[in-house]
Amino acid sequence: GVVMQCNNFEVIDLGVMVSAEKILEVAEQEKVDLVGLSGLITPSLEEMVHVAKEMKRKDLNIPLLIGGATTSKLHTAVKIAPNYDGGIVHVIDASKSVGVSANLISKDIKNDFINEINEEYEQIRQKHSEKTSKLVSFEFAKEHKFKIEWKKEDIAKPQFTGTKVFEDYPLNEIAKFIDWTFFFHAWDIKGKYPAIFEHPKKGKEAKKLFEDAQEMLQKIIADKMLQAKAVIGFYPANSIGESIELYQSENQRDLLCAFHHLRQQSEKYLNNKKDYLLSLADFIAPKESGIIDYLGGFAVTAGIGIEKWIKKYEDENDDYSAIMVKVLADRLAEAFAELMHFRVRTEFWGYAANENLSMDDIVKEKYRGIRPAVGYPACPEHSEKKVLFDLMQVTQKTGIHLTESFAMYPAASVSGFYFAHPQSKYFNVGKIGKDQLADYAKRKGISLDLAERYLSPNL
Repeated sequence: GVVMQCNNFEVIDLGVMVSAEKILEVAEQEKVDLVGLSGLITPSLEEMVHVAKEMKRKDLNIPLLIGGATTSKLHTAVKIAPNYDGGIVHVIDASKSVGVSANLISKDIKNDFINEINEEYEQIRQKHSEKTSKLVSFEFAKEHKFKIEWKKEDIAKPQFTGTKVFEDYPLNEIAKFIDWTFFFHAWDIKGKYPAIFEHPKKGKEAKKLFEDAQEMLQKIIADKMLQAKAVIGFYPANSIGESIELYQSENQRDLLCAFHHLRQQSEKYLNNKKDYLLSLADFIAPKESGIIDYLGGFAVTAGIGIEKWIKKYEDENDDYSAIMVKVLADRLAEAFAELMHFRVRTEFWGYAANENLSMDDIVKEKYRGIRPAVGYPACPEHSEKKVLFDLMQVTQKTGIHLTESFAMYPAASVSGFYFAHPQSKYFNVGKIGKDQLADYAKRKGISLDLAERYLSPNL
């Protein structure tokens, strides 16, 4: 929006979490030349498909721009473009939006440009169908689960069970855990920090951006512009198949809730010098082992109070500062998640009490245990956030709430699980089959249609 306004486009910004009906109602009323959709989390991708179908149903002929963190040219070509004939273009970053938009509103270029895009997307679809990885059956995948030799003495017991809340956590402590590489990625400057400063083309721009960020960060800390809150929790737990049950106490009888996970089914994961297919449930002791295990959960935010600052800067036409505050709030939230995981490992769970890692090693995740965020590759289904939020009363304790599509607000928030087992690791679930989809819907107690909607990117 900012980039296009700076290039003399009139932009009608409807905000976030806007329904397809509202978007298309305004598009028709205002007789717009283009509609743009941006997606931050995977449920947004399915919503984009819905918008495209609605545009076709209404027989519209307005080109549709697709962009945002979770989108890709492949997903646009395979899942969105086949649903609409009025022209759909994936825009990889904001800097490209002006050129693409200019082509789409040009009477001379528009049709040729759309035809070129359509041909490119058709080729992408063909290559994708040829490359699509073969899936094994869900039964086969379960037989090839990751096997751990479970021993009672290997289980680390947390210092407490239930939740612990952190109010107004000091931002200067959190800032020490910022991974600056991803700060530059947010500005579409790809490269590693601090090596990026030596880059012959990007170095000077990166240095200036970093200096501006340091200045804004010090202002955020000194003026307490943002507030950080967190809640962590530990619970007795056992796995049953691909699900993990949590209990009120260690007698395994008082069930609190269950988290439902997915298992890899793609053949390609078996060919990577291994003969197992992973599920997060593999890292928790099975109920039949008779050993009580533990699962942790967390939700952190560094975005409390951000709205008034964004409004202030936007009212002053200082879009650069408004964007800088958003990007730094996101970095602080990720840093807060890293800091809390450090304290969990060394203090609250204490299974790595003698950990002595440099900040560089922490950023490279050279520690024991994992903290997969809900909605990310190892647990891609976002509605599990609601189970986590209800379990730990996240909204009441931190002010983070979930939208209808399970995005977190404030956006500068992170939530997920803590696994302590030394063999736990990050992985990508990837594509799953209809057999596992049916099993997931049954375990979760939802309709097959709803499960299909939730897991669309993985099907």
